[in-house]
Amino acid sequence: MRILLVTPAPPRSYHGNRVTAVRWAGMLRSLGHQVRVRQGYDSSPADLLIALHARRSADAVRRARADRPSARIVLALTGTDLYPSLAEAGADPDALAAADRLVVLQPLALEQVPAALRGRTRVIYQSVKPQAAVRYHAAEPPPVTCEPGPAPARGGSFGVALLAHLRPVKDPLLPACAARLLPASLPVRIRHAGAVIDPALADRAAAETRANPRYTWLGELNRSRARELLAASHVLVHPSRHEGGANVVSEALAAGVPVLATRIPGTVGILGADYPGYFPVGDAAALAGLLSRVERNAGGLYDELRRRCAALRPLTDPRRERASWRRLLAELAR
Repeated sequence: MRILLVTPAPPRSYHGNRVTAVRWAGMLRSLGHQVRVRQGYDSSPADLLIALHARRSADAVRRARADRPSARIVLALTGTDLYPSLAEAGADPDALAAADRLVVLQPLALEQVPAALRGRTRVIYQSVKPQAAVRYHAAEPPPVTCEPGPAPARGGSFGVALLAHLRPVKDPLLPACAARLLPASLPVRIRHAGAVIDPALADRAAAETRANPRYTWLGELNRSRARELLAASHVLVHPSRHEGGANVVSEALAAGVPVLATRIPGTVGILGADYPGYFPVGDAAALAGLLSRVERNAGGLYDELRRRCAALRPLTDPRRERASWRRLLAELAR
């Protein structure tokens, strides 16, 4: 099958939609299909269009339906499509109706899809490809494996990873605010990797790095370096206000790193309603309290988070995601 995969994220970027598109392209090729990834629609022959982002890829859906009425269309709904609602996000109802299948990344997202479209909506959890070995110069530290293993040693600081681009929906400076509320005796250190989307937030992150000894913004890291940072940390903090199903949560599960996250549907749909590592959206004091309890392993909380995340790791198996795509394509071939 000839597949055109359209994502609004530019080539060579580390935006979630581009990471997802590249991963899906690799899986589809492994299933024997011809796949080309584009930032926008092109008119080359295709039997199937897979488009990420209902609003920003609506034009691709309309053009594909007009150019080739017999071609199949799969539309993947992202977090900024689904939350707070498809209507408020500006998702094109005609593009939704034109799709033969809709894809969401976690089951609670189905609640955001109009009832008339749920029958054609499929849940595909995001997987994580095992990290390949990285070559280092002799003077550099050895690479950190992303395979789950013992937690980093507690002899020094308690490492907190924050992998979030600088845009308001990610609330990227909330962990820095929380760190300022911690007792001086807690050795918490936050390392933040993320690209500049909002320049004002970048200015604030740079200022916070200068003023707050517990927080360092590292700028944008490539995916391999970001995964090493994650795997070398005690926890991931994910303070997002809205998500469709964050790839970074899957990365943390695959790496065996416990997650502290806002209680939002896009994350609850992956970690479960009774997961003990949630805090309210925008609540720096609640995050500070959670960090304090986790760093001290109060009541065995850190151990419990590690156990829960280890149990969820099978969700990130690439074989599972590949099988989901195989089933979806078989449905479209009927």
